Amino acid sequence: MGNRLELDTTPGEVGFDAERLGRLDRHFTRYVDEGKLTGWQIAISRGGKLAHVATAGHRNSATAAPVADDTIWRIYSMTKPITSVLALMFWEEGRFELNDPVSMYLPEFADQRVWRAGTAAEPLFDPVASPMRMWHLLTHTSGLTYGFMHAHPVDAMYREAGFDAGKPNTDDLATACTKLAALPLLFQPGTEWNYSMAIDVLGRAIEVVSGQSLDDAMRTRIFAPLGMNDTAFSIGADQAERLAMIYTQPAGTSTLVPLEGVTNSVLTPPSAYLGGGGLVSTMSDYLRFAHMLRGRGTLDGVRLLSPRTVAYATENHLPGGVDLTEFGRPLFSETTYDGVGFGLLGSVTIDPVKAKVPGSVGTFGWGGAASTFFWVDPVEDLVCVFMTQLLPSGSLPLRSQLKQLVHQALID
Repeated sequence: MGNRLELDTTPGEVGFDAERLGRLDRHFTRYVDEGKLTGWQIAISRGGKLAHVATAGHRNSATAAPVADDTIWRIYSMTKPITSVLALMFWEEGRFELNDPVSMYLPEFADQRVWRAGTAAEPLFDPVASPMRMWHLLTHTSGLTYGFMHAHPVDAMYREAGFDAGKPNTDDLATACTKLAALPLLFQPGTEWNYSMAIDVLGRAIEVVSGQSLDDAMRTRIFAPLGMNDTAFSIGADQAERLAMIYTQPAGTSTLVPLEGVTNSVLTPPSAYLGGGGLVSTMSDYLRFAHMLRGRGTLDGVRLLSPRTVAYATENHLPGGVDLTEFGRPLFSETTYDGVGFGLLGSVTIDPVKAKVPGSVGTFGWGGAASTFFWVDPVEDLVCVFMTQLLPSGSLPLRSQLKQLVHQALID
């Protein structure tokens, strides 16, 4: 598969009904027609062959520039699986162990405190019973959180420290992690699941074990080998015209509002390379990343991970094999909780019936804040990537509907 989105097969040759795939396109096109999305792009492959690509609408309504194969999207938390793959590449080299305390690489995370009671202004703490470990970062069981949750006094303490919407202002990554380490944990590491800045901290640990900036490590170890030429933490002026505008729909209104400042922030390099949400990418680039995972660590003769590592990483790593409903806090996440576990690369389906969304046991993937999403289904040998730019990601039920409509089109 090259960098352009060229079909490798017909839908019928890989078990899809072309007419039923048309239902998918018509459904999501209605969102554009109704003014709920400005534009979107979908790519679906089976057996490693690209069987369906569709677009609708514009990447920028003001310029009427259509969504195209070279459109650059802000992928937010779809950065996380890339950072996790990079970490596992260094893990395969013996640079760290999953059970290593994070403080072995980031000493500021030694002797942390855990929230017990009180308020953001007058908190009470307990000492850490067991240290935060590297696997806690990969699985969001570290006790860290996000300031944008607005659900707990610790969230307020994050915002007070400058971590609003997960973005550490003008701090570099090392400084940001030092500030994070000084804040209390939400819970004892390993005892709960909570979506958090854990992958940002993991990115800093990668810098320490590799001796490279996260930006350089991603570029040399993943992007260049896979030919992901448009995936980066910032873009140049020559790429700006291809950048999709991010939109939001304010509460109580029916109009999409462009977020020009948020969109254009990627035109300059960030102060901190956030492994939890900083990248931009294209459909073709991210599809290559997803196909590497579908290929159990390899794509077009380039191997990033062992097949055993991908299999291990995409198992449910939550203690006891439970789902997020049982182990997680009922807060925002880029996945549903029922019937869904969590591995070292993202969510893992453990019970599609409980999830009430069709799929296979072992399907893994993740989404981003601007409503982007991808998944890999090893049972059906299916890869799907969806790109759009609507904040926040819970504005429309795009992800569940996408799975529903992809699976109803499978007829073999």
